[in-house]
Amino acid sequence: MTLATNGPLGLWAAAVFYMNDGFRLYFLSAGHTRHAQNMAHTPHVAGTIQEDYAQWEKIKGMQFEGEIMRLSGTARIKAITAYGKKYLFVTKKIPTIQKALSKVNWYALDLTQLYLIDNSKGFGHRDEIPLTQPRHQGL
Repeated sequence: MTLATNGPLGLWAAAVFYMNDGFRLYFLSAGHTRHAQNMAHTPHVAGTIQEDYAQWEKIKGMQFEGEIMRLSGTARIKAITAYGKKYLFVTKKIPTIQKALSKVNWYALDLTQLYLIDNSKGFGHRDEIPLTQPRHQGL
């Protein structure tokens, strides 16, 4: 996922690994990074999720807007557990990985606007997805 932030350090985009629970996305990032510092100041973000396609007709992806929340306590532990099911390296007892993970912040991103892009339906075709249903299942 590419996450776009704005804040005291200016505009910035960063690639982050994520997992989802409904319309809530979870990811981690080191607090000293430019995007993490921006999110601490301005939690309103935008982003995209897509693969890199060689043919325009195959392009599919998502564009979104949402609000970031830094996790702590039980919510943080639940996010780490769920994230570890998708990214097994999180659960491995590799010292360098564990050391790095001990220094990161865990975040939840609640989507407030979502568009699906599907060029197989026409160049630049996109559909807005209503977000009136529950945004997450609570891990």
